Amino acid sequence: MIGPNKYNHGRETYAVYYGDGFVLKRPLPGFGDDKKRAWLEKQHKTKDVIDSIRKVGNPTYNVPAMIFINDDEYQVLEERALGAPLTKELYGSLSRRQKFEIINSIGSFLVDMNESRPVKDIEKYKIFNEIKFGKLDNFIENKMSNWFTKNEVLQMSRIRDEVGVFEYDTRQAWSHGDLNPGNVLYDKERNKIYFIDFAEANYKFIYRDIFAPLQIELGIYKQVYSIYSKLHNKDLYTILSLKNDTLKNIMKYRIMVVFLRRFIKAADDLRINPVNKNNNLEKIDFMRKQIQNILDLESQVAK
Repeated sequence: MIGPNKYNHGRETYAVYYGDGFVLKRPLPGFGDDKKRAWLEKQHKTKDVIDSIRKVGNPTYNVPAMIFINDDEYQVLEERALGAPLTKELYGSLSRRQKFEIINSIGSFLVDMNESRPVKDIEKYKIFNEIKFGKLDNFIENKMSNWFTKNEVLQMSRIRDEVGVFEYDTRQAWSHGDLNPGNVLYDKERNKIYFIDFAEANYKFIYRDIFAPLQIELGIYKQVYSIYSKLHNKDLYTILSLKNDTLKNIMKYRIMVVFLRRFIKAADDLRINPVNKNNNLEKIDFMRKQIQNILDLESQVAK
C-alpha cells in the first residue's frame, strides 16, 4: 500500500495524499455526529455530479474520479488532480497554444456541465440577489465615509443603485457554481487541466459560470464566451452575440457582482478603532481596487 505523504485541510475536510495518484478525505476531527453526517451527504451529492460529468468523456479536460465513499468510516477516496491552481501568474507564463487550449477546455467544460441536465425555461432575474445587498447598502449609507472620500461614496452609491435595478432574461442550467483559480488546476508539464470541488454544483443562472471569477482573473471571459457560443446545443437554448448590447450589459453586471462580493467581504472586516491599523489600511486599499475594477468595466466590455 502506498503511504500518506502530505496533509491538507479546508473549512470542512482534511486530506491525506497517497503518492501521486490518490487523496483520502475525512471531515475535520472536531466535527460532531450531525456535522459528519452532513459532510457525508455532501460527498454523495458531489460523487453524483462528478460521475455525470465524467460520463461525457470529453478529452479536452479532466475531472478526477471519486473512487469510493466509506460511510461507516467517513472516508472518501479520490483521484488526485495534478498541477497548480490556475492563477493569473501561471496563465501568463504559458505559451499561446497552451492558453488557447485552456480557453477551449473551459468553454467545453461549461457546455458539458450546463447540458448534462435539462436546461430550464427563460425567466426574469434580478442580479442583486447574488450579493449581500442589505450589507452593501448599510455600509455605503452609514459606514463608508469613515474611511473613503465623498467622491468614492458617491461612486459606490451610483453602482449600488444600478445593481439594485438591473434584471435580465436568462435560464437556469446545471452549473459548477464555484469556478475560481483554486478549483481549476493546470499541469504545465503535461498540458492538462483539472476541474475540482463540485460541492456547490446546482442549478444556477446560465451566465454565472461563463463570467466566473476564474475567467475574470485571467481576463479571458470574452474568449470563453465565444467558445461556449460555438459549442453549445443551439436546439436546447440560444444565447446572445458578444456584439449584442443586452449581452454587454449582462456581462458587465455579472463581472461587477464578483468585484462587489470582494468589496463586501472586506467591508465586513473594517473596524472603527482597530487593534491592528495596518489590517484596515490593507482592506481599504483592496476595496479601492475593487471600485476601480468596477469603474474600468464599462470600457473593457465595450471593446
